[in-house]
Amino acid sequence: MNSRKLFSSAFVLSSLALAMTTAIAQTPSGHPGTPEESLRYEGAPTGMSSKQAKDMVNTDGPAMTKDEFDHAKRIFFERCAGCHGVLRKGATGKPLTTDITRERGTEYLKTFITYGSPAGMPNWGTSGDMSEEEVDMMARYLQHEPPQPPEYGMKEMKASWKVLVPPDQRPKRQMNKLNLANLFSVTLRDAGQIALIDGDSKKIVSVIKTGYAVHISRLSASGRYLFVIGRDAKINMIDLWMKEPATVAELKAGMEARSVETSKYKGWEDKYAIAGTYWPPQFVVMDGETLEPLKIVATRGMTVDTQEYHPEPRVAAIVASHEHPEFIVNVKETGKILMVDYSDLDNLKITTIGAARFLHDGGWDATQRYFMTAANKSNKIAVVDSKQDKLTALVDVGLIPHPGRGANFVHPKFGPVWATSHLGDMTIALIGTDPKGHPKQAWKLVQSINGQGGGSLFIKTHPKSKNLYVDTALNPDPKVSQSVAVFNIAALDKGFDVLPIADWAKLGDGPKRVVQPEFNKAGDEVWFSVWNGKTQESALVVVDDKTRALKTVIKDSRLITPTGKFNVYNTMHDIY
Repeated sequence: MNSRKLFSSAFVLSSLALAMTTAIAQTPSGHPGTPEESLRYEGAPTGMSSKQAKDMVNTDGPAMTKDEFDHAKRIFFERCAGCHGVLRKGATGKPLTTDITRERGTEYLKTFITYGSPAGMPNWGTSGDMSEEEVDMMARYLQHEPPQPPEYGMKEMKASWKVLVPPDQRPKRQMNKLNLANLFSVTLRDAGQIALIDGDSKKIVSVIKTGYAVHISRLSASGRYLFVIGRDAKINMIDLWMKEPATVAELKAGMEARSVETSKYKGWEDKYAIAGTYWPPQFVVMDGETLEPLKIVATRGMTVDTQEYHPEPRVAAIVASHEHPEFIVNVKETGKILMVDYSDLDNLKITTIGAARFLHDGGWDATQRYFMTAANKSNKIAVVDSKQDKLTALVDVGLIPHPGRGANFVHPKFGPVWATSHLGDMTIALIGTDPKGHPKQAWKLVQSINGQGGGSLFIKTHPKSKNLYVDTALNPDPKVSQSVAVFNIAALDKGFDVLPIADWAKLGDGPKRVVQPEFNKAGDEVWFSVWNGKTQESALVVVDDKTRALKTVIKDSRLITPTGKFNVYNTMHDIY
């Protein structure tokens, strides 16, 4: 169970960081060189249930009862698979294949599990997260072949596919009076829902059932359809033109997923949609009006660095190119960026760009030509020229960059830059993005500034804003995780002000983590989620961007664990 420290069983089962008690949240990791905020992020469980995997008990490993094996399998899926991979071939954590574990033996593994390592392996035993009996059980379990999750292909996808309202029965025009450009899609993580909130009135328009823990919301090029995907790989296609916006098609693309997108290239708008999955490691291209699965492509293959075969390279971020009829697909563990040409699905062409391992989130520079994406455990930002389909640069940044889609603004000295914050340290990296006007600064780290601390998930600004907002939702200090730093873009060297977002929300007990700044269409408001426990009150806090003062607090009993927020107009037009 490498890699990153789990704080409680409830924390693992419900959500990353929200079910922890304050006391546990402030406990030092005990691993020199491994920041606590980094451990929080890496400790996320897989979204799959251990019950979905086929048992592989055999006589080559130490004796185990069926009950012991089932118990150990559940622990591994909840605590270990996120880092070591479902197949134990290694991901952000080391491989735990039987050729390694059997050579080490039970006593060695028990010691390692109990005490951990300075490289980031949690001290499961001495921390109290595992009993002596569980440590012994896990040491034996790891010497058996890993349980095999089922594959998931066209047959399974077609069986899950539903068109609830056929295209010819959908409205020909918008049937409601909503200002769709200023509508927000808000993830209600642990409720398995999204809330559509009117950005003008600040009222909930509707709450729609989705898959578990929606990871992102994406808009069709027209802005009519909202696509959301849960960590359980369920996709909802929601028609915003209906009198009451509702799901018109759905598909389960796999067993665990993070990404969905639609085609945006001129002449191909909304013809296709695409989803990438963590398990099985693959992506699927779908019909843009119905979600009918059309083409599945596996991502298993060789790593970009050592050129070794990896059986579980997960699909992370996907964006739609504005330069070609292509989707840009990040393949996490192999470190490859795929330029998928959707102009001819029968004769599919994919350009493979070698970047760096552990590709994660990313977004466009201000011109929407260059894709800027984090290779998080490699501590790099990869820059891809989507016009030429080539790698432009690999830029060294801080520890575990996590940009979301990043932030674009004009630096007073270095011109246009793109920024990312980090999970592993307090720095904010600014990378020059103007090869014509500022060639000496292009694709280089031009400045690194300090924020409140590590544990940042999102950074945000807007073309009409003079402010740069940085959250620190996974920082172990509640004062930091419950507030945000805001910088004056014209005077970054002068440091930041702190906005006490959670205090402004006036909630009761709970972690109350403040996450993901998101602007309204006009760029004069910025919204924050105050993400509390599932049974505790949460809220959205709206701040006046010009004055940085509290504007309003949105509270509603239906706002259960709100996290990501996506403004329709800004998401449609890739404004960040």
